[in-house]
Amino acid sequence: QTNRCSVFLLFFPFWHRNMASTGAGLTLEELTRIQREFAQQRGWEKFHSPRNLILALVGEVGELSECFQWLGDDGAKPGLPGLSEEKRAHIGDELSDVLCYLVRLADVCQVDLSAAVLSKIGKNAEKYPADKAYGSCAKYTAYRDGGT
Repeated sequence: QTNRCSVFLLFFPFWHRNMASTGAGLTLEELTRIQREFAQQRGWEKFHSPRNLILALVGEVGELSECFQWLGDDGAKPGLPGLSEEKRAHIGDELSDVLCYLVRLADVCQVDLSAAVLSKIGKNAEKYPADKAYGSCAKYTAYRDGGT
C-alpha cells in the first residue's frame, strides 16, 4: 500500500504551488503522519520535546493574537468581513502554525487527539446541558445542583 503521506511530502512543492488553496481534506491522522515525517526527514525529532513544542505553540498563538490585536469586535466579526485577502491569508498561515504544533505535540505525547477531542466534547455536553446553557455564558458550575 502506498503511503499517502510520503507521496504528499515528495510532491509537496508542486502541491503547495498548485493545489493548496483548494483544500486538501486531510484527516487528523494524515496530518499527524505528515508532521511526523516532515520532522523525521529533517532530523528534528531531537528538538521536538513536549516542552519545546508547547513553547513553540504558545509563540504561534501569540502571533495569531497579533492579527486580531487592534481590530476590536467590529473588525473581527465571524467570516472576517472587511479584511483584505492578504490579511486573511496571513491569519490562515498563523492558524496553520498553531494546528501543526498542536498536532505534533499530541503525537510526541502519544495522545490520540481525535479520541481526546471526542471525549472532551462529551464532558462539555455533560457540564453544559443544552436546555440549561442555551444562550448563556455562565460557567458550568452554575448548572450544577439546580443552579440557574
